[in-house]
Amino acid sequence: MAISKKLLGPDEHIVVATRTHVKALLVPALILILTAGLTGFLVAIIDVKAVDWVVIALAVGVFLVFVLVPFLRWLTTEYTVTNRRLITRSGILTRKGHDIPIPRISDVASDRGVIDRMLGCGTLILADASEQKVHLHDIPRVEEVQLKIANLLHGGVQDEHADPQLKRLDDGT
Repeated sequence: MAISKKLLGPDEHIVVATRTHVKALLVPALILILTAGLTGFLVAIIDVKAVDWVVIALAVGVFLVFVLVPFLRWLTTEYTVTNRRLITRSGILTRKGHDIPIPRISDVASDRGVIDRMLGCGTLILADASEQKVHLHDIPRVEEVQLKIANLLHGGVQDEHADPQLKRLDDGT
């Protein structure tokens, strides 16, 4: 699932490697179940072989367009965050890729609707130095990914649980 190690630069390592949440396959799965059920029902009640073949051909067409293509799109879409860049790769027959160097990212935000919160995913919104926003939809554990990218932007946090106000008080300042 992650990008090949040979495509990483020297001293570059993977921080997060994921693909779109499986939520993207819920509608295609529902379409598959309904198509199979309706096809079986129609073939069972229609006694004409030529009509049966037409029904089956239509079912195969629906399967290819509304089930197989979304599955392949889900399977071939990958998001990788390294210590140097955000890498997106997608495409079934032709691959498209986009790399954003981590230092060019100026803002990291997330958006989670009700269904996203129930399923544990969301949209990651990244703004680069030109204020152009990149939306990565249906990222699993989006808040964890957002935190990891924010830590990369700010050079990491040594003690994640320490409150900066308390640190100043402990130092006597």
